[in-house]
Amino acid sequence: MKTCAITKKGSIVGGGYSNRTRATKFNPTGKARKYPNLQKKKVFVAELGKSVNIEVSSRGMKTIKKNGAYATLLKAGLIKAK
Repeated sequence: MKTCAITKKGSIVGGGYSNRTRATKFNPTGKARKYPNLQKKKVFVAELGKSVNIEVSSRGMKTIKKNGAYATLLKAGLIKAK
C-alpha cells in the first residue's frame, strides 16, 4: 500500500467537479483517487552509523529535516534504539 513511513499518510478519494457541474447538478465527473507525494529516499542516521531506505512523503522529509533523522525514525518505529 502506498503510505508514508513517517506521517502514515495514504491515499484519499476526492471528487473531481467542475464549477459548471456544481452550478447545474448535472453530469458529475466521478471520483478520483489522490495519492501522497511519496519519494524513495536513503537517509543516513549518524547515531547508528548506517543508512536506511524509506518511502516517505514530502511532508515527512520536512519532519526529518526539522526533528533529525534518528528521532523521527525512532518515533515512527522504523529503527530500534541503540
